[in-house]
Amino acid sequence: MIHSATTPPPEGCIDTQVLDHVLLIGINRPAKRNGWTPRMFRELAEAYTRLDDDPALRVGVLHALGDHFTAGLDLPSFSELMKRGEKAYPQGLVEPNDLGTPGYRRRAKPMVVAVKGICFTVGIELMLAADIVVAADDCRFSQLEVQRGIMATGGATLRMAERAGLGNAMLHLLTADEFDSAEALRLHFVQKVVRAGEELDAALAIAQRIAAQAPLAVVATRLNTLRAVEHGPLAAMAEFIETQQRLARSDDAAEGVRAFVERRPARFTGH
Repeated sequence: MIHSATTPPPEGCIDTQVLDHVLLIGINRPAKRNGWTPRMFRELAEAYTRLDDDPALRVGVLHALGDHFTAGLDLPSFSELMKRGEKAYPQGLVEPNDLGTPGYRRRAKPMVVAVKGICFTVGIELMLAADIVVAADDCRFSQLEVQRGIMATGGATLRMAERAGLGNAMLHLLTADEFDSAEALRLHFVQKVVRAGEELDAALAIAQRIAAQAPLAVVATRLNTLRAVEHGPLAAMAEFIETQQRLARSDDAAEGVRAFVERRPARFTGH
């Protein structure tokens, strides 16, 4: 189990830890059920940017310290930012919600998320913005912004309908109800449900499996899949030949052929 090396400040923080090619990103404000503050969001954006910018890092794993993933935004600390229409982190960083907001970068490398306990509002939106989600079987989900007089603007209104269909999205967005891990799995919001306490190990195992593949091919595959979802299959197909030519000329493609011929695991370098 991953524990923070330091006691978090009252406004919380984001812990990072490197395990080989994986960057573990820990939400650390357990005394407040990991309620998000502006500082935490700024540090999260910095961690996501570090993942993309460090060539030694290949995959991120977002997880939480304590018993819960997050109870959502600490609304008093975000109220003025919302009124001004501002984000909690500066432009030029990777946007954790991956919305393509002008002035912010979109993440290129894969992100796996381990959720547990309470996972409300921004927690759902962060996991939907990631690539693969492992949920503990004790999760309680709720997209409850309408209960607070605001709207979900971190991606839920986009991705819930995309994953689960319009009716299922409306059911949970408009009622602010709570639903469990089985329902999240049925709706394709999460990809795997495991026993509580096993979610981080399961997410890390997936991340390590991804990290063992050719990094350039992983990024290209991820981005092409997202392009198909966001812009349609024709836009994604238009990139096939150029992307495959670029990958085929890489050192890793040559290593993939050698490993195939020699019947051994490939040793990829990301070049």
